[in-house]
Amino acid sequence: MPWSDQEKSTFLEMQFRAQHAHYQAHYRTAEFLVVLRDSEPIGRLYLDRWAQEHRIVDIALLPEHRGKGLGTALMRDLIDEAASVGKATSVHVEKFNPAQHLYHRLGFVKVGEHGVYDLLRWSPSDGR
Repeated sequence: MPWSDQEKSTFLEMQFRAQHAHYQAHYRTAEFLVVLRDSEPIGRLYLDRWAQEHRIVDIALLPEHRGKGLGTALMRDLIDEAASVGKATSVHVEKFNPAQHLYHRLGFVKVGEHGVYDLLRWSPSDGR
């Protein structure tokens, strides 16, 4: 039985609230940011700026905005921000997420694992 638009919307809202509550509990100082392009929301970003590194808690672009270089540009901006204050940038990424290619292309290296996630880090001290 297919879901109605209202049922889909309700389900997605519940999922967002649960995930947002989890991030607030585990990353208390993280910012929740909406990614805009020409004043249009195209994605989201949870970013926690720690003393030693900037952690990308979650980053996502809407499907119609992927594959156009926007994610690369956003990641370069995040790396540049952290590097400007001598910090690394890190992110957990699912092992089979196609975004792994982007992170490796930008110089991130695997530094750990947590279940289905790899912990990737870009570090200015490594020259990456």
